[in-house]
Amino acid sequence: MPGEFVDFGDFVQATLPGLLRYGHALTGNPHDAADLVQTVLEKIGSRWSYVHDKTGDPLAYVRRSMANAHVSRWRRTRRENLVADLPDTSPHLPADPFEHEPLWCALRTLPPRQRAVMVLRYYEGLSEAEIASALGVTQGTVKSQASKAITSLRLKLKPDDGGGEGSGAG
Repeated sequence: MPGEFVDFGDFVQATLPGLLRYGHALTGNPHDAADLVQTVLEKIGSRWSYVHDKTGDPLAYVRRSMANAHVSRWRRTRRENLVADLPDTSPHLPADPFEHEPLWCALRTLPPRQRAVMVLRYYEGLSEAEIASALGVTQGTVKSQASKAITSLRLKLKPDDGGGEGSGAG
């Protein structure tokens, strides 16, 4: 795929479904995913000739930009806003179809970088080298983030058999 798309419109048309899936897995909901993809593609579109000519792999560049933008947004919005009184009513939010799916719930609790590594590895099927390139980190970081994420997911998804530690084959 690198170098395959000279025209930005062709690139977007070919990669948009995958970018939306990736964004959904990063953000946890399709609306934030669409916003993330749109924000990143707006920035990339204005610099397309540079991205196409200099990066070697525009799709990896876009994925890394999405991961970075998501982490930046998460850092900005995670700060707590303390209020004197709680609101009387809660806003109506549409139900997320994956809201009660255990793996999806556990994936949502991972830190953004670990979630990005897991999504790129197991959802998009990228190699460690491709993930490292896409996220702008070393392969060692990819391996450690994946290991931490898998350990965390195993703990969160471990069936509560009531038998205590050492009761199952590990």
